[in-house]
Amino acid sequence: MPTIKELVMSMVKKMPENATLEDIMESLYVKQKILKGQKQLETGQFYTHEEAKEIMKEWLK
Repeated sequence: MPTIKELVMSMVKKMPENATLEDIMESLYVKQKILKGQKQLETGQFYTHEEAKEIMKEWLK
């Protein structure tokens, strides 16, 4: 698996030449959130659809 540095460098290289700093930051932010979500799935830190529905019922009371 590539290191974070290698992953970032690859992402930036694939972006268009006219990409702004904001574009790069947004891409990195999205990637960070995806990686965090994948890690949470691997470690079982998530709610099932049914669990989420039950939580929402409580919030909406």
